[in-house]
Amino acid sequence: MTSLAPVPDAVATPRIPWDELRHHDGTARSAGRTLAAHLERVTPSELLDRQNQVDVEILANGITFTVYSDGLGIDRAWPFDIIPRVIDGQEWDHVSVGLTQRLTALNRFIDDLYNDQNVIADGVFPTELLDGSVNLRKECMGIRPKFGVWAHIRGTDLVRDVDGEFRVLEDNLRVPSGVSYLLENRLLSKRTLGDLFRQQSIRPVDDYPDALLTLLRSIAPDDVDDPTVVVLTPGVFNSAYFEHSFLARRMGVALVEGPDLVVRNDRVFMRTIDGLRPVHVVYRRVDDMYLDPEVFNPDSTLGVPGLMRAWKAGNVAIANAPGAGVADDKVVYAWVPDLIRYYLGEEPLLASVPTYRCMYADERSYVLDHLHELVAKPANESGGYGICIGDRATAADLAETRASIEADPRNWVAQPILALSTAPTLCDEGVEARHVDLRPFILSGESSYVTRGGLTRVARRKGSLIVNSSQGGGSKDTWVVDADAVEATGAVRLTNAASV
Repeated sequence: MTSLAPVPDAVATPRIPWDELRHHDGTARSAGRTLAAHLERVTPSELLDRQNQVDVEILANGITFTVYSDGLGIDRAWPFDIIPRVIDGQEWDHVSVGLTQRLTALNRFIDDLYNDQNVIADGVFPTELLDGSVNLRKECMGIRPKFGVWAHIRGTDLVRDVDGEFRVLEDNLRVPSGVSYLLENRLLSKRTLGDLFRQQSIRPVDDYPDALLTLLRSIAPDDVDDPTVVVLTPGVFNSAYFEHSFLARRMGVALVEGPDLVVRNDRVFMRTIDGLRPVHVVYRRVDDMYLDPEVFNPDSTLGVPGLMRAWKAGNVAIANAPGAGVADDKVVYAWVPDLIRYYLGEEPLLASVPTYRCMYADERSYVLDHLHELVAKPANESGGYGICIGDRATAADLAETRASIEADPRNWVAQPILALSTAPTLCDEGVEARHVDLRPFILSGESSYVTRGGLTRVARRKGSLIVNSSQGGGSKDTWVVDADAVEATGAVRLTNAASV
């Protein structure tokens, strides 16, 4: 089969990265003027003192994440940089609409794949790509979740191009994580830089748990007036356990593990000291293959036997729905602009990163010839694992990646090496520019919701493009600032100052 899109243009030499705070002439961008003025007033030692205070607070509050790559699997204190990343409010309004558009199309795509498969019949999406998907769950064929929504919670990775345009780098549709750190970052930021919140209009983020709970309750079976919601966690040894417990606590719902739930007559119940209590919505943070040992991995002790039966019978809702990961594939990513046009009849509002699909001979040939100039990615890894950044890889790394692509071309893509935007970051050497990306969170159900900004992740090592915390990255608070409102009135709106 020939390519559905031409091979992207040759990779250009990286240009000067976009600076999130300042123009190339050194003047502050309008949304960042208050922050820039503050950074010019404070001394490096004052910044360091504030950072040390925050670090102590993080330890005291137990804000942690787990790293498995070092072979130790121990909790680490959450790496937070006190200098926030600033985004203009008007710009974010456009991004927010684009994120909603993208998730709407992806949900229609998933629903189509598990039912009519019109997208394949009409020649928009190749059947061989579906056949090779490791996240396709044939057990989900013929199911239509409420509102036609499979991916209720999505974390989208955004990066800025050198011209300042936001581009979608990845869609995370299985069990996306990080929103708890977004909320904790805001709490830390307000306690550290509270005076700056009184000087400008920064959009709040604290309503996410309420929006999530509203979404989860809305997808409950129609015959339930007061649904019971639970968060299903793999347990304390999971790298995102802090987030599971955080969200359950903030929503005021039970945090449960597999053995805490039982299925009777295709209905889900929670074991309590007062007996079995009906459960109507499961916000699962357990991967598909461990969700129900009756259907998937029979050796799993993390899931709930019979959960899929209850879901298929319509007696319980699961978010995200099993099988949603079929669209969480770096190869499927290359077709998303076409899917938006096909399902919505609209042009994409957010650009994607040009992507070479190694399943096609011409694009694979280009990738193999220019591997040293590209970022090669396995289709279904996460957390930055398996990625080969060509201009920083060793000869052995390149050879290993080349062999992997040739052995399994369907499961590899490649993209240009982007000059990720930078933001001022407090480092050992003082305040220096470090590369950043952004993960906003989008909710989809009866209605949609987009976080105001997102989790800014920062590459703490100089020159590094790897921002994942599991790979040594850190994070920042993200301020969406309505600079135009302040400039137009000459006044400071204080409505957000009391909000977290």
